[in-house]
Amino acid sequence: MISRRALFASLSLAALVGCAGVPRLTPEFLNAQIHEPYTLDAGDRLRVIVFGQDSLSNSYGVDGAGRISMPLIGLIDARGRTTHQLQASIEGRLRAGFLREPRVSVEVEQYRPFFVLGEVNTSGQYPFVNQMTVQMAVAIAGGFSPRANRNYAELTRVISGEITTVAVPINTPMRPGDTIVIRERFF
Repeated sequence: MISRRALFASLSLAALVGCAGVPRLTPEFLNAQIHEPYTLDAGDRLRVIVFGQDSLSNSYGVDGAGRISMPLIGLIDARGRTTHQLQASIEGRLRAGFLREPRVSVEVEQYRPFFVLGEVNTSGQYPFVNQMTVQMAVAIAGGFSPRANRNYAELTRVISGEITTVAVPINTPMRPGDTIVIRERFF
């Protein structure tokens, strides 16, 4: 009997030590993440303007590998970068043999879509709108189905390269690329 208690205590301690460095995935943590700079990923559409170079200024899509392809300089990594970081990278590549003093502007023309699944009237992929909440996403997906649990949703987001899922209230802000799952209620 004592050995079982000792085993249970040591396993509990190991679990607590293993979780010590992991941030708690709470709705508050996700809300705080909304104020961090937006990082680019596959599915985003960018407007790149190279001042004085109309042939380089265009709309570019971030491909599945997280890159954009521009004339003269070829493929440029965009995944995980902010628009300012991508702008500096494009300027550096153009400065390295093509233009003397390039001035570049990068802005997000269209954000990658979000997804709504589960107990909604029309599950699917939808275009992201700034300042969107889970409740707005459900409304875009045709509203809750009659069996839907209307108190919370499961939000899946890539955080620091890791896919994470957490139950959140329906007034939680969303980011592009999020997936919302509305579960069935039990009564």
